[in-house]
Amino acid sequence: MARLVVVSNRVPMPMERGPRAGGLAIALADALHPGSLWFGWSGRRSARTDHQPTMQEAGGVTYATIDLSETDYRLFYAGYSNGALWPLLHYRLGLVDYRTEEYEGYRAVNRRFAACIAPLLRPDDLVWVHDYHLIPLGQELRAHGVRNRIGFFLHTPFVPPELVYALPQANEVLASFCAYDVVGFHTLGYRAAFLACMQAVPGVEPQRMPRVIVDPIGIDADGFAEMAAESLRGAEARRMKASLAARSLAIGVDRLDYSKGLVNRFEAFARLLAKYPQHRRRVSFLQVAPRSREDLGAYQALRQQLDRVVGDTNGQYSEFDWTPLRYMTRTVARRTLAGFYRIARVGVVTPLRDGLNLVAKEFIAAQDPDDPGVLVLSRFAGAADELTEALIVNPFDADEIAEAMHTAFTMGIAERRSRHAKLRARVHESTAARYCERFLSHLAPPLPAAASQRVPTLAIQEI
Repeated sequence: MARLVVVSNRVPMPMERGPRAGGLAIALADALHPGSLWFGWSGRRSARTDHQPTMQEAGGVTYATIDLSETDYRLFYAGYSNGALWPLLHYRLGLVDYRTEEYEGYRAVNRRFAACIAPLLRPDDLVWVHDYHLIPLGQELRAHGVRNRIGFFLHTPFVPPELVYALPQANEVLASFCAYDVVGFHTLGYRAAFLACMQAVPGVEPQRMPRVIVDPIGIDADGFAEMAAESLRGAEARRMKASLAARSLAIGVDRLDYSKGLVNRFEAFARLLAKYPQHRRRVSFLQVAPRSREDLGAYQALRQQLDRVVGDTNGQYSEFDWTPLRYMTRTVARRTLAGFYRIARVGVVTPLRDGLNLVAKEFIAAQDPDDPGVLVLSRFAGAADELTEALIVNPFDADEIAEAMHTAFTMGIAERRSRHAKLRARVHESTAARYCERFLSHLAPPLPAAASQRVPTLAIQEI
């Protein structure tokens, strides 16, 4: 059996305390068998970027990490990755901050990654690269003579040509995708946008194109549902219930980022209270938004804006025994959040753009099927393609979000059960295990013609 080698910007070490980095570790848990290798940045900054990885083993999986220098962190991570690519891929051209030296630093770190990975590879390894930080990595590995099958998955949205070509060196970035054997996206729309962009790249011949698939990421729905039910009996969930004093809870959980639509969401909740005063003192909204990328100006400005909106809303509507909007910017353990989802009557997931959004799937999985809550979901989250029975809203329209929250709070039990049953079936079908199985089925070397006639193969639908 071929060994799986995962490469990502950040390696979520299993021995780290607190929640692991993003949802990637959870999504890949079923694919990381003993003997697998995971390579990436340690998350640490030091005097210089390492040239030799540090190797650690846990559960039979080897974790290989390097530290980045302050300069490489500034140019590669804070600069090009999150100052240029992230806003571009989330349709925020006005926030794109392109600098030539940051692009050069981005390419240099990808070269450094490739130089560290290449000596670790075995001839039959399958290499699976993740996300926008590492788009050129496949090309850099090929330059080191790596002939293995290499796949790439983009966890963000992808944008059409008219937006991509606002980025200097767009042709170079797009051409680097041709080094991969398989490129995956969450939705048909992102795939179509990517193919439209690739058709416009000079010199890219059809035979050099990777196989481009749609493979929406999922969660361990059964495991998360069990976690939510167990967490409901924990101390944190009991404290949450006591603090609500029989009020209904709406919940949002997002990293503190301008793509998540938090300002619009908070304004929508204020409009709900203004337009439907019957909800005052009867509902509370909890937003968990752990801080991120605090050294970037756009994120500092966002935090200040959110602080003002929260202060205005609570100042206008609070009572001595009720604070309508609870806002936390520190991390909450996933197990605790599972219990909070189970308690909540409404889940509010309204990003302005999002690759998929696993919070939406976690909220559905956590609900009690006999008395489920209602999901309010942005049409611009990739999950909206699958979770069509949610209340789908335009995240730029605070009034529409407020109306959806009112509908969710007042929805009858029969409709809630009907919607949830369909959503639950979809979440339990499109799991993390299936995400990995589907991608790796495409990435595995094709069988020789004679063998393919003898051995039946699993048909994989490109949904």
